[in-house]
Amino acid sequence: MDAKRLHELSATELGAAYRDGSLSPVEVTQSVLDHVTRWEPQLGATWLLRPDAALEQARASEARWRSGEARGPLDGVPTTIKENIATKGDPLPAGTAAVTLRPAAADAPPAARLKEAGAVIVSKTTMPDYGMLSSGLSSFHTLARNPWDLRKTPGGSSAGAGAAAAAGYGPLHIGTDIGGSLRLPAGWCGIFTLKPSLGRIPIDPPYMGRAAGPMTRTVADAALMMQVLSQPDARDSMSLPAQDIDWSAFEVDPGHLRGLRIGLLLEAGCGLPVDPEILAAVNEAARLFERAGATVEPMQPFMSQAMLDGMDHLWRMRSFVDLNTLPGAQRAKVLPYIRAWAESASDFSGDHVFRAFSQFHATRVATVDACARFDYVISPVSPNMPAPAEDPSPTNDPLRPLEHIGFTVPYNMSEQPAASVNCGYSAAGLPIGLQIAGKRFDDLGVLQVSRAFEQIRGAQKPWPQPPAD
Repeated sequence: MDAKRLHELSATELGAAYRDGSLSPVEVTQSVLDHVTRWEPQLGATWLLRPDAALEQARASEARWRSGEARGPLDGVPTTIKENIATKGDPLPAGTAAVTLRPAAADAPPAARLKEAGAVIVSKTTMPDYGMLSSGLSSFHTLARNPWDLRKTPGGSSAGAGAAAAAGYGPLHIGTDIGGSLRLPAGWCGIFTLKPSLGRIPIDPPYMGRAAGPMTRTVADAALMMQVLSQPDARDSMSLPAQDIDWSAFEVDPGHLRGLRIGLLLEAGCGLPVDPEILAAVNEAARLFERAGATVEPMQPFMSQAMLDGMDHLWRMRSFVDLNTLPGAQRAKVLPYIRAWAESASDFSGDHVFRAFSQFHATRVATVDACARFDYVISPVSPNMPAPAEDPSPTNDPLRPLEHIGFTVPYNMSEQPAASVNCGYSAAGLPIGLQIAGKRFDDLGVLQVSRAFEQIRGAQKPWPQPPAD
């Protein structure tokens, strides 16, 4: 294998090479670090990039493989972790300069599982202030950019993770999602992600709709991560009961799609209209499902602007309350867009906030009801192509901040698994994400349908490369 390309190998390929001794975790980690050095000045995807620590982990992994004591298929595989997932001894700025930096007392569950599995933690990845933007704009971190077009956002809030996966910072990355923060950057960066059923991957702290998930270039690598990330952890009071899921069963052929009933959702019912290029790509994906033997049936929108606005207004009030706990000098460090958004809740009445909160449950009920007659539902991930990198949101308007999450946020509230898989490209060459949602708890089924789609979709463009020196 060409040492200059080791950073592009998948986790499944690396595991096989470590097993037969043809590659060492040390040389792979060094290749990844060298590649990050070439890309990072333009990309802004990493935080706490520590080459010496990564190589020390790689040497320990190399020794385990040589002695026959490897901890599993992720041992020695380069990995990044989103900044807001605690790693022991490291601060959690949550993307904002307003946070007082203190070392975390313990690894959060996803980080603990990856370390136990022997993964090499190359870096943490960047995110916007408080994770409340679908961009890489942050008052603390360097602005994250999309490797397919550095003028564009990678999405957010798992901004650095999406950019890192597309740019080849090793094969494994983990982010979080409360309204689309895994799927939006996955869609705009052309990678794969699974937002699992709520509680499938334990996380600390848990919160309504919040999920951690793998961000990879392939379904196979995401399935490998799920083997590790889905292990139980008592710290998550919202986690699902431990379940022995054969994640290796993700590997199916396109015949798996035969006979499935697929819902096709082309309008969210709220927010921005869908870009014609995105509509064309998702319609073509639907035709591919039909050719593979699935029955595809158009769906009517089930979200409403009232639902979207209700969730927005409750999150505004939560953020307004949080910001008011900060001393004035710290509050002034928060991005002006976030401050304007949160402070717009200052006049909300108790009645208004209660009615806003009720829209979370209304969204859950509507989503479950609309999906009930289908095995899976496909849709765009987002209605729009990625915005300019410097814009905090696609509308660049703090009073219309969530107009792009009408397809993604319903599945956070309904607790259903939903993936993003690339289904085409715009005329400008930017990736377009297809969302595949399943019934609650059917995480493996979503991986299987995604894997089948990987095999029937059109040819994929080469991954972006760092700008020439």
